[in-house]
Amino acid sequence: MGLLVKTLELQDFRSFGEKVVGLAPATTILCGPNAAGKTNTVEALQLLTAGYSFRHPTPAQLVREGAQTARASARLQGDGRVVDLRCDVVSGRRQFFRNGKRIQASEVSGTLMSVLFTPDDLQLVKRSASFRRDELDDFGRQANRGFASVLATYTRSIEQRNRLLKEERPDLDLLDAWDASVALGGATLLNGRLRLFERLRAKVCEVYGELAAGERLECRYICSLGDEALGLSKDDLRELFCERLASARPDDLRRQQTTVGPHRDDVAFLIEGREARAYGSQGQQRSVVLALKMAEVLLSAEVVGNQPLLLLDDVMSELDERRREAVTRFARRGVQTVITTTNLGYFSPELLAAAEVVDYGD
Repeated sequence: MGLLVKTLELQDFRSFGEKVVGLAPATTILCGPNAAGKTNTVEALQLLTAGYSFRHPTPAQLVREGAQTARASARLQGDGRVVDLRCDVVSGRRQFFRNGKRIQASEVSGTLMSVLFTPDDLQLVKRSASFRRDELDDFGRQANRGFASVLATYTRSIEQRNRLLKEERPDLDLLDAWDASVALGGATLLNGRLRLFERLRAKVCEVYGELAAGERLECRYICSLGDEALGLSKDDLRELFCERLASARPDDLRRQQTTVGPHRDDVAFLIEGREARAYGSQGQQRSVVLALKMAEVLLSAEVVGNQPLLLLDDVMSELDERRREAVTRFARRGVQTVITTTNLGYFSPELLAAAEVVDYGD
């Protein structure tokens, strides 16, 4: 079955003074009222498996009020291995360790990937393009350490180019240099993102068909460089990007921002040929997101050869009975799952009998 999280220990982390949680090999349900610390637990698990938190906190926000430092640690076991992961928050910085050895945040996900599903994710189809890009990129950051580095480099290049575009009289020679840097980094990022998207797309469509009784879903990558960019090699992408930057320069100077590149791309979901964002029902849109998360779990197992940790933070209350049943069926397919809830009534007696229920009551 691969590595599994056995225990999570928190010290002065968020709302906790001390907290130890044992996780079941299959499903663990954290049940309790709002503000009991369930989401803080999920955040710690994501931090220790992905190297970042969906809340995007400052290090100081991870430290319990009145404390000076914080620690989150987890023991993983499986396949004859024991791996200890730790995150210390000290002097306003996060420090990660694997088996006592200091590692970078980008190295954390090389041990065990995680897939997080929150109520906010249910709006993914309807929200702006940046949320769909982030969903792809966050998965890519975990799946491939090089992806994280390329994404960070490209983001810095765009920020520097935009800063130059905002100057009263931009240095055009310097802008040429930034164009070259942006084109190289952007082509590398886009190449990796497209390869990831193609692997994910097929699984999303297949899972959606199972959830929606054969209804047909299409996933399309909308590239700001044009459809001709799809399928090009990295070198050809770089050349095309340079051409698009040159063509867009007058508009970029006027708008004081870079208007083409993977930071402007989008993903479209079409149900039976119709745009899900505009025409899909709420139930259809939520099924798309559910299929996407399930597809990420399936692809994670292929990428790292180990089932990921599935984190479901208070999503059961937002799903109807049919979709809740689909989630629980999926979770019972050998995926270690942590679910937070305020109401055990959302779960079947069969699931509750098989799960470890942890009381987060007052």
